[in-house]
Amino acid sequence: MKAMTFKKSVAAIGLAVLFASAAATADIADGPAPDFTLKSSSGENLRLSEFRGEVVMINFWASWCGPCRQEMPLLDELYSQYKPLGFTILGVNVEQDPTQAKQMLNDSPVNFPVLFDKQSEVSKLYNVVAMPSTVLVDRDGKVRYLHQGYKPGFEDTYQQQVRALIRE
Repeated sequence: MKAMTFKKSVAAIGLAVLFASAAATADIADGPAPDFTLKSSSGENLRLSEFRGEVVMINFWASWCGPCRQEMPLLDELYSQYKPLGFTILGVNVEQDPTQAKQMLNDSPVNFPVLFDKQSEVSKLYNVVAMPSTVLVDRDGKVRYLHQGYKPGFEDTYQQQVRALIRE
């Protein structure tokens, strides 16, 4: 009897965490994208609000994340294809020490700006709970889509959503 109660308690706690995460994520997806400023790999500070008027993809990633590594060149292709139409990607690395991220970028460079969130301040603003996490922001600065994790084929969904936002 005690084992069953313990299992139910663990299940209830798990569900509560899941619903709390979903609620926090829903809050982000229903309003303006929280503004932030981070140092980029080129050394300059970039502010999200400076990109108002463009469709912006914010991609949270880490060098230790296999799906992030798999997704990165596909995001670079998406960036190259849609940049002339008012689209940008801000790749936000979430590691406290960016050494491994910089090495990864040396091995597999990308053309979009990469920012470093060493204190996890921006990750917290966006309630990042999975790697990678991808947020699409419309030209008015409103969060329109949120993707957690990556599996092959997600890039097709990204492309459809980017096209739709560019057309608006």
